[in-house]
Amino acid sequence: MKFSTLTKAVAGGVALSALMAGAAFADAALVYDGGGKFDKSFNEAAYNGAEMFKAEGGAYQDLEISGDAMREQAIRQFASRGNNPIVMPGFSWETALKTVAPEFPDTKFTIIDTVVDLPNVQSVVFKEQEGSYLVGILAAMKSESGKIGVVPAFNFDLLEAFACGYAQGAKSVNPDIEVLETYVGTGFEAFNDPGKATEVAKSQLDQGADVIFQVAGGAGAGVLQAAADAGKFGIGVDSNQNHLHPGSVLTSMVKRVDVATYNAMKGVEDGTWAPGVIVLGLAEDGVGAAFDDNNASLITDDMKAAVEKASADIISGAVTVHDFRTDKACPSL
Repeated sequence: MKFSTLTKAVAGGVALSALMAGAAFADAALVYDGGGKFDKSFNEAAYNGAEMFKAEGGAYQDLEISGDAMREQAIRQFASRGNNPIVMPGFSWETALKTVAPEFPDTKFTIIDTVVDLPNVQSVVFKEQEGSYLVGILAAMKSESGKIGVVPAFNFDLLEAFACGYAQGAKSVNPDIEVLETYVGTGFEAFNDPGKATEVAKSQLDQGADVIFQVAGGAGAGVLQAAADAGKFGIGVDSNQNHLHPGSVLTSMVKRVDVATYNAMKGVEDGTWAPGVIVLGLAEDGVGAAFDDNNASLITDDMKAAVEKASADIISGAVTVHDFRTDKACPSL
């Protein structure tokens, strides 16, 4: 039999093998990171990209893992079944991919959010600092308290790039603005803890923050909820999350994980897929601030104009947004 969708495997070994039993696949595959398919953020963006591919007649299987122990086994079994490409959104796939990709030199792998230098791997990374700079501008212009927050899942360079870009954008508007940074947890599991994210957001609200940027994937739903409950503003991440609390989500820092996923699958289908590193920033429409009907009442003409000017300046090179990852330092935090 052939599965159109592989559902969540609750254990390794036999359970995963049973899910993947059947005729050899020749379709694309998508293996989600922590937080699951419908996290309303990073993974769901990848799912939406795969669905775009499917809507054009493509086919794919997908899988939600239940823990890190399943990573190698999941992509190895997809590769052994003939799936091509295998798309992995998330930096946490790096170690497993470095082990498995050499075993299947004819299989094409696309990893999103980190770089794996192998001849059959395509790495898609983003200039998160640029999109975060834009939402930082909006946060500073909206804040009445002069204090805003950012909540990364944990202390990790990629997440710090978001936080640092946000702080730089905010301080380009108000050099004296205070930017609170508090982590949800200490490791990857923090992406799955919306309850703790809610507590962290409340602590920032209690300190006077009136706009909070969530950089915690699925857990970030707790940040947006806490801000809405307090009558303050949240900022979404990865997917456009403005619709989650209309009138309370100021904007979202959109990262086009959907486009990266779609392009990988479509590229194998039409023969344009290539290994190497793809970098998507503002100039490539890979990141940006989300404007739609859900936040239209919150965004003034001056706020939109400020974002448009900053975007043009960043693309032209007139403004350079510091990337935390280059030196593990942030001049604005």
